[in-house]
Amino acid sequence: MSSILIVDDSLMDRRLVGGLLDRQAHLEVKYACDGLQALQMVADAVPDMVLTDLNMPGLDGLELVKSLHLAHPEVPVVVMTAVGSEEIAVAALAAGAASYVTKNRLATTLVQTVDQVLSVAQEHRLRRRIMNYLTEQRIEFQIDNDQELIGAVIEYLQDTAADVGAYSPDERIRVGVALQEAMTNACFHGNLEVSSSLREIDHRAYYDLARSRKEQEPYASRKITVEAIFSSGEVRFTITDDGPGFDPGQLPDPTDPKNLERPCGRGLLLMQTFMDEVRFLGRGNRVELVKRSGMKAAA
Repeated sequence: MSSILIVDDSLMDRRLVGGLLDRQAHLEVKYACDGLQALQMVADAVPDMVLTDLNMPGLDGLELVKSLHLAHPEVPVVVMTAVGSEEIAVAALAAGAASYVTKNRLATTLVQTVDQVLSVAQEHRLRRRIMNYLTEQRIEFQIDNDQELIGAVIEYLQDTAADVGAYSPDERIRVGVALQEAMTNACFHGNLEVSSSLREIDHRAYYDLARSRKEQEPYASRKITVEAIFSSGEVRFTITDDGPGFDPGQLPDPTDPKNLERPCGRGLLLMQTFMDEVRFLGRGNRVELVKRSGMKAAA
């Protein structure tokens, strides 16, 4: 069971968020009414995730993100945004938050986002000492449009990057979230050609169309290719889909606060915030993500 600490000064919002998560048998929910109480609770018992509002008296959500990122970098923090807090949400992501949810879409996105970040954060195996001596490794996967396979590949890539000391432990989750966004985009928008504009109009219709296209040609035969190069100073991922591509120049600016509420800008914002370099190549169906670090694991 995973423990979630919900931080919000609004009793009504705490009850709303807690009610949605309490229905999940694998989640245990605790509550804090402000940032200071949250820090004390984390000091007493470290949760698996912190889910925090941004606008709170005293220690606000942004300061809480910064404090937790320094003291407990292994604990992912998801921020909850409301109308008017978009710019603070962008700052929170840059300061160390693992993801965000908008309060006007909690019913459709909260549980999915929490499960996604918890999955990325979960450690399943110990690092092997011999991997400290590996200076570079190249890996390539070619997978179907399957969310379970995407998750398994991301976990493998995270573990391999950690094994070669490519980034510090607190970056593991953020790199995993960026990879998940890139590979999910390759699956839904690239191979299955399901537009994010449909998701803005009808959340259920978006996923229903994706499920049906997984069984239809030409979508069903399309693959996601993931190329990765690991070294002690850099990790470089290239994700390619078999779809028709698009013009990257037409992408909305994800850092513009007015686009924060739109699903179509979410993935790009997270990728650009968490990675050092994001480039769309070819006809737009290939994205390259680079994360640089001077860290090297001790031998």
